[in-house]
Amino acid sequence: MKTLDLNCDMGEGFGAWTMGDDAALLDHVTSANIACGFHAGDPGTIHRTVKLALEKGVAVGAHPSLPDLQGFGRRRMNVSAQEAYDLVVYQVGALSGFATACGGKLSHVKAHGALYNMAAKDAKLAQAIAQAVKDFDARLVLFGLAGSELVRAGEQAGLKTANEVFADRTYQADGSLTPRTQPDAMIHDPALALSQVRRMIDEGKVKSINGPDVAVKADTLCIHGDEPGAVEFARRIRAALDADGVRVAAIAV
Repeated sequence: MKTLDLNCDMGEGFGAWTMGDDAALLDHVTSANIACGFHAGDPGTIHRTVKLALEKGVAVGAHPSLPDLQGFGRRRMNVSAQEAYDLVVYQVGALSGFATACGGKLSHVKAHGALYNMAAKDAKLAQAIAQAVKDFDARLVLFGLAGSELVRAGEQAGLKTANEVFADRTYQADGSLTPRTQPDAMIHDPALALSQVRRMIDEGKVKSINGPDVAVKADTLCIHGDEPGAVEFARRIRAALDADGVRVAAIAV
């Protein structure tokens, strides 16, 4: 039986305002990547999201970002390897503190936005992130784009890694995600998304928007909670995976 983790980015709000319906999404996913305050989130939002995830039996992960509140962490910034290391340790520490306070533990780390995409191609940046995770807690799982430098860096550092694929994003021929600045970056039709997911699981391939197939390994599947209709999208994907006989479960630490 195939096993797949289903993850979602969460806690991306401030105060009483939240982006998406995290509570409903947590009924369908197995891992939550929770914003650490640098692209979204504040102490209260982090606390509430961590507590809710633990109550629902969902694995809690840190979702560190570049320090870019205005750009939601999606703008590239020139950061050194040392700066990236420090940013990740700082943010992972914040999430870990709340997880401990809520009676749970942190299970994984997944970089956000530009930091994630930059580390997918930049080996030095990827190594800094992997080292930060290892130095904080070598038991944590490092999520990275399937086949990316970040996954390789995690493996080289001796970390458990998870190759991540996306249900609602399109791919370029080099295996990178289509930039969100392009109109065809997102997949909004659940049927098309499910077709892409099934092929990634069954064949280890995804069709790029440029035409060629890209080889991928699917350990964890991401669904974005900030898209319109995200809850129904997640429900349909989870139901289809269950019907297909895929075991949907968090990646154990």
